[in-house]
Amino acid sequence: MVRNPRRGYSLIEVMVVVAILGIMSGVGANLMLQINRFFILTRSRIDLQREARAAIYVITRELRQAQSNTIVIDRFAANQPFFSRISFQQIQGQSVVFYQSGNQLIQSVNGRRSTFSKNVRYLAFSFPRSDDMTIVSVAMTLQQTVYQGRLKALHMASEKVQVMN
Repeated sequence: MVRNPRRGYSLIEVMVVVAILGIMSGVGANLMLQINRFFILTRSRIDLQREARAAIYVITRELRQAQSNTIVIDRFAANQPFFSRISFQQIQGQSVVFYQSGNQLIQSVNGRRSTFSKNVRYLAFSFPRSDDMTIVSVAMTLQQTVYQGRLKALHMASEKVQVMN
């Protein structure tokens, strides 16, 4: 019976295994980084969509109850975008204002302020037709920092809102 006196691994075998493990760990780390970025972007997009839909819903709901002859579109401050504030009176007599202040979307009802979003990049109200002041268009862009200083932006434009009164 002949026994092989050689036991263990040669230096070449060990180096091949180390090289294979190094390549796998490099690819694995990059893959995990890409998966993490994808997850963060997806979560940010979903959060921005949810926030934008909720804000657009409230704006259109309140705007439908406005008296069309009381609607005023302007801007809140000189450093804000043009047409970023809308104010109107509702049938019930409430004074309602929606405006952008910095990155915040603010609603004011009879002087009581509430913040809907802290991610507003752009907000605009307009009359799409000059011959019909009962239709108002609302456009909104939300933006959120995701990773490494990069931003995720989502533009939402509502349908034209028909003022009922």
